[in-house]
Amino acid sequence: MSDDEVTPSGGKLAGTGGLTLAPRPRQKLGDQLYGEILSQIASGRLKEGERLPPEKEISAMFGVSRPIVRDALLRLRIDGLVHARQGSGTYVLRRPSDHLTRFANAEEVADYLRCMELRLPIESRAAMLAAERRTEKDLARIEKCHDAFRREAEAGVMSHTVDFDFHIAVAEATGNAFFPQVLRHVEPALHGFMKLMLNITKVSSRDRALTVLGEHETVLAAIKASDAEGARVGMEFHITQARRRLVDRTLHP
Repeated sequence: MSDDEVTPSGGKLAGTGGLTLAPRPRQKLGDQLYGEILSQIASGRLKEGERLPPEKEISAMFGVSRPIVRDALLRLRIDGLVHARQGSGTYVLRRPSDHLTRFANAEEVADYLRCMELRLPIESRAAMLAAERRTEKDLARIEKCHDAFRREAEAGVMSHTVDFDFHIAVAEATGNAFFPQVLRHVEPALHGFMKLMLNITKVSSRDRALTVLGEHETVLAAIKASDAEGARVGMEFHITQARRRLVDRTLHP
């Protein structure tokens, strides 16, 4: 068993509202620590503006190495949840959606966000190429997928499979089989992210659902007009905003 898989005996972060790690067998400590801190931020027990203890103290509290602590905090910074102040420490920057831990395990969220990092360059490029190369048959399929997504959005019953179908249709319109292959390779994480986001959307304001639908419409319109740059920017904006909607609860609550 590697150091990264040893479960800690538990601990508490002073001044953070009682953050503790419950031992879970065979789970990487970096993922576990990330998930626990994320859960505490989402629940409001770690409040915006609150300072976390230094890496050394967290390491001692939980009996893990400092590189594990450093990795968890780095990933939280990358995801826009905490930020470091030079010479002062690490502070909670913002709270994710209030419903995040209702629909997913916090540890899974790290994988979903890493998947988004992959999607951003791949899918924005795919949208650009789709606008340049799509056939009438490709366009008809994208429109069909979008219509199915629109009907579900308007009925408030959006499914992750319909969302995925739209993105796959765009990828296949590139005429390059590697684009849909990449998406299907990460399909479990992609489905998990989409399912989480759509579940949050269902219990949020109607504006949130209409916003997501509008982003899809922008991509479709650009592909239909053979506007490669517009399609690229539209897809890049859509994926960036989807990620932001997860980590920032102030966006379309």
